[in-house]
Amino acid sequence: MKRAHLDEIFAFMSVVDAGSFVGGGEALGLTRSAAGKALARLESRLGVRLLNRTTRQLSLTDEGRVFHEHCLQVLAALDDAEASVGQRTGTPRGLLRLTLPAAFGRLHVLPLLRDYLRTWPEVQAEVSFSDRVSDIIEEGYDLAVRINASSTDTRLVSRTVARYPVFVCAAPAYLEARGEPRTPEDLSAHECLVFSSRTRRQHWHLRQKGGSTVKVEGRSRLRLDSGEAIRDAAVAGLGIAYLPGFLVDEDLAAGRLKALLPSCETEHVPIMALYPSKRHLPAKVRRFIDLMVEQWNPSVTVR
Repeated sequence: MKRAHLDEIFAFMSVVDAGSFVGGGEALGLTRSAAGKALARLESRLGVRLLNRTTRQLSLTDEGRVFHEHCLQVLAALDDAEASVGQRTGTPRGLLRLTLPAAFGRLHVLPLLRDYLRTWPEVQAEVSFSDRVSDIIEEGYDLAVRINASSTDTRLVSRTVARYPVFVCAAPAYLEARGEPRTPEDLSAHECLVFSSRTRRQHWHLRQKGGSTVKVEGRSRLRLDSGEAIRDAAVAGLGIAYLPGFLVDEDLAAGRLKALLPSCETEHVPIMALYPSKRHLPAKVRRFIDLMVEQWNPSVTVR
């Protein structure tokens, strides 16, 4: 590719990042006019409009959004190439792209990320907080943290970085109105608040003390794709939830929720780090995984 074409692409990315031709040009040492002309040449060469221009703001067109995503992946690959050269020193550098569960990511991963970025100033981070299960390879992520996830994708490597307890719980108001279940079988007569998304649906498996594992077949009239939303629905008395301690510990202590089924053992579910299988794992990824293991110790339970 010609150097001039690369300059046009960098101008496009800079304008998008800054949200204006003025800011994008300044980031590259260009005038507003020069940045605008570079973008115009790029659009002419591609034969599509990449940006919608108004007097107040810029926005990506559908074609521009696709092109921008591809450019991000190319830049991430360049960061990986640079990082791979630094493997001998083991110094993390470049862009680290993470996808994290919304609540767990904010409560537990974000504090670690703050310390990580402070320790390794040559790393930048781009983070998606969502309970949606992303396609790590297709969406260009370096690392995903997932709760109780298993993957049959041979392109991915998984590692347990922590464990947490899970509770069956409900609000006192719900239990007063509907009664308290005493056995897993009793849940069939109750409203169960179930996690469900386009790609995944939660199934409850409870282990009776000294006995076998039971699959819960309760009704699930309300299905949600957010752990925090399920917690809010449970506190509001809409049904029985099956939630991790890091989401409900305070509610249990304050009496807003009550732990149910004392005849069942509290399950400890693994938190997994998933990342693309590579012959040489970039230092930026390896060091962050090591930090999670060091801080959380997967042989014990996160609370």
